[in-house]
This record gives sequence, structure tokens and C-alpha cells, in this order.
Amino acid sequence: MASCVQELHFSHMNIPITVDRMIPVLPAGPIPAVLGSRLYLSNLDNMIGARVFTPTVYFYGSKDVSSNGKPVVKTLCDALARVLVPYYPLSGRLREASDGKLEVFFGREQGALMVEAHSDMALAELGDLAVPNPAWAPLNYRFPDEEPYKVLDMPLVIAQVTLFACGGFSLGLRLCHCICDGVGAMQFLAAWAATAKTDTLVTNPEPCWDREFFRPRNPPTVKYQHPEFMNIEEGSSLTASLWESNPVQKCYKVSNQFQAQLKSLAQPNDMLSCSTFDAMAAHVWRSWVKALDVKPLDYELRLTFSVNARPKLKNPPLKKGFYGNVVCVACGMSTVYDLINGSLSDTARLVRHARLGISEEYVRSTVDYMEIDRAKRLEFGGKLTITQWTRFSLYESADFGWGRPIYAGPIDLTPTPQVCVFLPDGTAESGGATVVCICLPESATHRFTEFLCWKDFISYE
Repeated sequence: MASCVQELHFSHMNIPITVDRMIPVLPAGPIPAVLGSRLYLSNLDNMIGARVFTPTVYFYGSKDVSSNGKPVVKTLCDALARVLVPYYPLSGRLREASDGKLEVFFGREQGALMVEAHSDMALAELGDLAVPNPAWAPLNYRFPDEEPYKVLDMPLVIAQVTLFACGGFSLGLRLCHCICDGVGAMQFLAAWAATAKTDTLVTNPEPCWDREFFRPRNPPTVKYQHPEFMNIEEGSSLTASLWESNPVQKCYKVSNQFQAQLKSLAQPNDMLSCSTFDAMAAHVWRSWVKALDVKPLDYELRLTFSVNARPKLKNPPLKKGFYGNVVCVACGMSTVYDLINGSLSDTARLVRHARLGISEEYVRSTVDYMEIDRAKRLEFGGKLTITQWTRFSLYESADFGWGRPIYAGPIDLTPTPQVCVFLPDGTAESGGATVVCICLPESATHRFTEFLCWKDFISYE
């Protein structure tokens, strides 16, 4: 079974980048917003965890670029300008309203930003393009002296095209999470790509703003405890071991066969089956905590993960094409002792219970909870957050006319080392494999690799 988990390695390097042009991209036609217009953002959009830019990168090979013949930067700029007409909120800026919440504002500074850059390196010199590499950070544009987590008064779409000496290129994209969740981001990306590929505006489905759908009830009615948002004082060694060390990013390819075996081992002895995600999340959580040797054993840890709530909303249903935040944060809790000494099925049951607990009423309760008690800062006490990108059409959505990207996804998790990402494996021979990316202190990496691959640990009762 261990052979079904492969540790992936990336090259440590410096990528020399020269920025050639900064190109403001405005909507190519009239939009239903004038100078001074404002747009409401929901409490889900205002979650503290959404007040970030989500950076991704897409690589395209020289053969695909040369066979297409279109100028890369002009094609992408023209298509983005067209797409910003129906997706016009992405051409605005965020500002704080009088109640401290964010809103989209249309002032004198508007539009997306396209950065044209080049490198004297070839794509082949970047190493294995199937593995997210923190060294790729220069491929995503950041403003000089840009503060971490800054979203106010920033372009909401920041794209950097880096042309490589071989003729290939990368598209580094930063989208503001306040405007769209993962599903919404893929919808926007697919529209941009299809428009570039066909040289005509393509929006399928038509984008829907409608953030008022998630206005809080009057009075707010909180029906759940919402442990996912609780400010829990860190009473364990977990957070210190990560933030006070210099955590490293580790990536593993987990085969479809391994995942199927995990799922079989993780089935609880009750009437409900657990999903592949339940099994994978449970196994990674246990392996991570055991590798970190978290103390004390009676401390209660949290596993959080986002659940797409769109299918839960039926009364009334959410309009097709809605691209805002419709994620609820599910939360499983366990003591360190139970996590490392219990069975995989025990932990999978916790994950399943948290996942299935996201209902329509839970969504409404989340909106109301944030109306009463909105977190002001990110909080990491005893927590691992798993983000599941395998459900997104990352590769299928990003064909701008130069074919499927060689790689599509995030770059660097180390700025938030308590986050783990499940990625689709984009290689031709993937066979349904998942790439697991996680951060650990260097001293714990060997132990984690052993536990992740160790069948005896998986099945230990």
C-alpha cells in the first residue's frame, strides 16, 4: 500500500523576472455601475478567511503557443476586457463601509491589472511542473511593500503573464476571495478562457451577483454553536511548532488505489458510508498531528474544511451563475489522544458528521452568527484546515486557446502553515490521483511521510 503514495520533490531556485508593462484593463463596454456606485457583499463574502487574494499559476508550453499564433498578452487583455462587462464587480475596489463590513465601490481607480513580464529562463529549467513550488512566487505579481492580507483599494483581478525564453509562458492570477469562492472563480476563469479562445464573449452560465440573497435575518437567529469560528486559546504545542519553526511545504501523490483502500478501511460500523474525502481528511489529520507530536494529549483539536452549500439551498434555490461565496466551514473536533490512538474509522466518522451537518439552516445560522460576532482576525488555535481543490475544474477551465495547462493550481502554502490542500493531479498518467500539499517543520517531515504511507497506522484500532 505504501507504494501507492509517492513523495514529490521540487527544485529550489531563483527565477529572474523583469516586469515590462503594467496594463490597466477596463471593461470593454458599458456596465451598470457609475462613479460612486456601491455593491453589497454578504456576510459569507465578509468572512475573515475570505479577506485574501487566492494566488494560482498556469503554465503553457512553447509548442502550444507557437501553433496558436495569437499574441499572448493582447489576447488575454482583450478577452479580460470583454469578460469584465458581465463580471463588472471585479473591476471595482473594496472599501470598508461605516459598519466595518466590506463593499465593492466604483471610484476613480477601476479595472483589473495585467502585468507583462519576461524571464531568460526556459520552462524546462523550472523543474517538475506537476508539483506546486514556492519558488514560483515571482510569477504572481505583488505590489512593492504590499502588506500581507491587504484587499482594500486593490484591483480585484491581478494577472501576470511571464514569457519564458523557450516560447512558453505562465499566467499568474490573484483573485480576491471576497468576490468569488472556488466555484465562482472557476466560472469566471472559464468565461475568460473561452472568450480568449473563440475571440467572442462567452458566458455560460450568465454571471449572477445577487449577494442580497444572504442578508441576515431580522433578528439574527443563531441555531448552532459554530465551533469553526470560536476563538480558542492555543493550549497545545501545535501552533508554536509550526509558526516558530521554518515550516517546509511537502507534496505527495496519492493514487486512486490508495484512496479506495483508505475509504474501505475508514468505513464506520453504522448505516452511513463515508466518502473518499472523509477518509483522506481523517488520515491526513491523524498523520499530521502524530508527526508533530502534539501535547498535551487531552487538548481538543479542530479540523475545518469548506463545504459548497449551493446544493443545500432549496427554499428558495440560489440562481444559476451565482459566483459569490457559498461556502460553509465544517468543523470536526477531537482530543489529541483520541485522534492518534483511535481508529481511522472513528476519525472519518467525525469528518463525515461535520460534512453532513452543513444544511440550509446551517448556512443561514452562519450568516446570522457573523452578523452578531464577526471575527476580526484569522485564528489558528489547535486547527488544521483542509481545502479540497479536486472538485474544481482547474485544468478544463483554463484553455485560453493554447490547450490544457501543464500545471494549474496554487504555489506556496508556507505563509499559512496550518492549511493543507488536496489538488487534482494534472499529469496525463494521473489515473485519478490526488496531490496532497501540507506544511511541517523540517524535523517532522520524515515522520509524517512514514505515517501517511504506513498501513499499520491506518488500520490500528
